[in-house]
Amino acid sequence: MSLAHSILCKPIFFAKPSSLFLLNKRSHAFPFSSSSLSASKGLRNKATATVVSLLEVGGVKIEKNDVVREDDPGNNVPDTIFSKIGLQLHRRDTHPIGILKNAIFDYFDSNYPSRFVKFDDLCPIVSVKQNFDDVLVPPDHVSRSYNDTYYIDPHTVLRCHTSAHQAELLRNGYTHFLVTGDVYRRDSIDSTHYPVFHQMEGVSVFSPGDWEESGLDGTSYAAMDLKRCLEGLARHLFGAVEMRWVDTYFPFTNPSFELEIFFQEKWMEVLGCGVTEQEILRRSGQTDKVAWAFGLGLERLAMVLFDIPDIRLFWSTDKRFTSQFSEGKLGVKFKAFSKFPPCYKDISFWISDSFTENNLCEVVRGIAGDLVEEVQLIDNFTNKKGMTSHCYRIAYRSMERSLTDEEINQLQFNVREQVQNKLKVVLR
Repeated sequence: MSLAHSILCKPIFFAKPSSLFLLNKRSHAFPFSSSSLSASKGLRNKATATVVSLLEVGGVKIEKNDVVREDDPGNNVPDTIFSKIGLQLHRRDTHPIGILKNAIFDYFDSNYPSRFVKFDDLCPIVSVKQNFDDVLVPPDHVSRSYNDTYYIDPHTVLRCHTSAHQAELLRNGYTHFLVTGDVYRRDSIDSTHYPVFHQMEGVSVFSPGDWEESGLDGTSYAAMDLKRCLEGLARHLFGAVEMRWVDTYFPFTNPSFELEIFFQEKWMEVLGCGVTEQEILRRSGQTDKVAWAFGLGLERLAMVLFDIPDIRLFWSTDKRFTSQFSEGKLGVKFKAFSKFPPCYKDISFWISDSFTENNLCEVVRGIAGDLVEEVQLIDNFTNKKGMTSHCYRIAYRSMERSLTDEEINQLQFNVREQVQNKLKVVLR
């Protein structure tokens, strides 16, 4: 099976699972999603880490050379991203991401017995058509750019959202399903964003017989059922919290909503959702029907439920982290095991017309890996000649050990060198 055609790879069905659309405002309008992470104990420099050259995900064998092509200008997938494919944190029952996924499965199994089919082993390599076209992302949308999405080639990407599988599942006759998986986006560097994270999407399709006796039209019926379902899910995860619905816009649903809860003394967005656009159903052969869909970012909710302060921790293999969580124990509060100080280094340069902050973050991550905590723009100005200067502050900090001055200085030296060579900027 070729990578370009491995969009729907070997689904896994769960008769008894071991125990959704959230918009990431900093990442553009993708079907309902959110944040992510990475880390490895003892990792000093990600550039020197060993990367496995052959993986198998969802029954599909993936070779590194099929995904990472350094000499191909149409490919922007680095080793650091390839190394995350196949790790599937959401399938680990004692990991916070897996614990949360199973808690959501429990809710649907209890309230909708045997209705929702669950997929959590679908291959993350999908076509551009499934990632964008099938969910009505406009051709000129910024999310399609190489600045935001990891392209294997002009026709194949690492999925940006679990919605990439929605249309094919509908075409294959599934009418109630949950899809969980790792998703990939080029993004900024801070404690809540990472280029690999996990999403869950839910879809439910209704026929005319479902809504005709209610006295409502199909759209109103689907919206009512959607809100009732997701309010119950919020109570299942967070308890008896105050909730509110906010009207919003997504290109793939109409009407569209965001669910917010009042939690820990503030309003928090939980997920995005809506009534599926009829065009998606029509293209998928589900004519004369209506549907709802939702999506949520698992890391975002897990950080709140488990009090995890930094998204990189989810990828830690340090037993001081992993031993704190147990299967079925949702909401166990994380206890910090280290408070190593950050080290700050600044870098200033004159930018070029092609410069983007996402490209800068990719360079920094490629060198420092999970030792970089944040990259922040702290100053910028334009001189009389029209040249623009940016100054970024890079925070280096390991979640597991102290970093040496020698180590930090070498990382910063490599960052400066690569920023100048790869981004075509002029250092100041």
